[in-house]
Amino acid sequence: MSELIKIFDTTLRDGEQSPGATMNIAEKVRIAEQLEKLNVDIIEAGFPISSEGDFEAVRAISKTIKHSEVAALARANPKDIDQAWGAVKGAKFPRLHTFISTSDIHLKHQLKKSKEEVIQIAARSVARAKRYTSNVEFSAMDATRSDVEFLSAVYEAAIRAGATTINLPDTVGYAIPSEFGDLVRTLRQKVRGIEKVTLSVHCHDDLGLAVANSLIAVQNGAKQVECAINGIGERAGNTSLEEVVMAIRTRSDLLRYHTRIIPRHLFATSRLISKITGMAVQPNKAVVGANAFAHQSGIHQDGILKEKLTYEIMTPDSVGIPKTSIVLGKLSGRHAFRERVKELGYRLSEADLGLAFRRFKQLADKKRDIFDEDIESIVVEEILRMPRRFKLVYINVVAGNVTVPTATVQMEIGGQLLQEAGFGDGPVDATFKTIKKITRTKSKLLQFAINAITSGTEAQGEVTVKLEEKGQTVIGQGADTDVIVASAKAYINALNKMEFRKQKLVGM
Repeated sequence: MSELIKIFDTTLRDGEQSPGATMNIAEKVRIAEQLEKLNVDIIEAGFPISSEGDFEAVRAISKTIKHSEVAALARANPKDIDQAWGAVKGAKFPRLHTFISTSDIHLKHQLKKSKEEVIQIAARSVARAKRYTSNVEFSAMDATRSDVEFLSAVYEAAIRAGATTINLPDTVGYAIPSEFGDLVRTLRQKVRGIEKVTLSVHCHDDLGLAVANSLIAVQNGAKQVECAINGIGERAGNTSLEEVVMAIRTRSDLLRYHTRIIPRHLFATSRLISKITGMAVQPNKAVVGANAFAHQSGIHQDGILKEKLTYEIMTPDSVGIPKTSIVLGKLSGRHAFRERVKELGYRLSEADLGLAFRRFKQLADKKRDIFDEDIESIVVEEILRMPRRFKLVYINVVAGNVTVPTATVQMEIGGQLLQEAGFGDGPVDATFKTIKKITRTKSKLLQFAINAITSGTEAQGEVTVKLEEKGQTVIGQGADTDVIVASAKAYINALNKMEFRKQKLVGM
């Protein structure tokens, strides 16, 4: 029987202390709702004394959340505790979380208090919080640089005063896993009454060891882990929630524990936090990074295509990522290339596949990023030699600041000459609308870009357009010294690709 490990999320409190990660009240409520959907046990909503905005945010979250506990942080003084309770008292399951420093460094340089005074303050603060709620957490800030005997005395005083959770913070990310595990085990042996409360840990990532320290703490008796989505937080950040949760889930053979987190919501939660805070998730971030389930090595790709367990210890869908990503590049093999061609809807003979693969390798040596459109261009234009149903004969455009942009276009379609004129918001818009009228197509323009491929005022312009129709997307390109003509060529090139794609899909 595995033991439950509570997940205490501090994204909205410690996470917001990341430089640039400030959130407004509506954003905080939205994140809190997502954390509750993720099934977080405790949401630390904020530090109410820090500002009026934080007070209001905690109060709004407290009124919104129905299943998770909502915690408010307070320093160990009456004003902070009273303010915190004022903000969190509307929660269905409120928690007060109070703290004070215990290391000699903090006592001497920051608090300027004696050890005896700190013990008394800790006890009084917990007792005051206990008047408001039975759910009180106490933290000894900078615990890992504190004297163990003194730390034990502070925790005992907090427990006697009524604390129901005792938190051990590695505030500055100083601890090494073996050392931190020993500290957790020592405190469980030394602190009287600790068996009656929940022992929690809060680790920072200054040395990149927050997750490792949290896991070894769990193995030595901690029953609550304090963490944040994407590991955001003060300085180098906090323990990453998604990493701890998936480590426990993936290595259940060694870690006989479980959490209440619903993993399939991890990716969506990660993306929400990234979007709201503006803090991008690094591509190689464990569990939720863009490359977490991406494979570029030909050997890895071959293994994944044969059996995903060869190179994936968890499935992408288990954390809410749609699928494994096979990234094609110069290291990719023939197996991965063949599968991507099939996914794009094309069936090639072995001879044609060999030609296409060689051309792909040549392109990959010159181009860092290979997109599906690049592969499709190789297959369609160089191997299958796509027939061009739509051909541009001529185009004439009238535009200016005192005239309505008008395009007259003549095209050949299936051997028949057709001509139309049309208006638009600009010369390119008029051109595209007229082409759509002639071809009677319904593709939607998703992207339009112009680049100069030569220098000077007579530069040749290259236009790229992306079209979408019924879930199918294609890219068309055209070049000309006249960017309007280049635009028409690109649009017609994309329409021809779309027509060819339709024919291939019908024939499958």
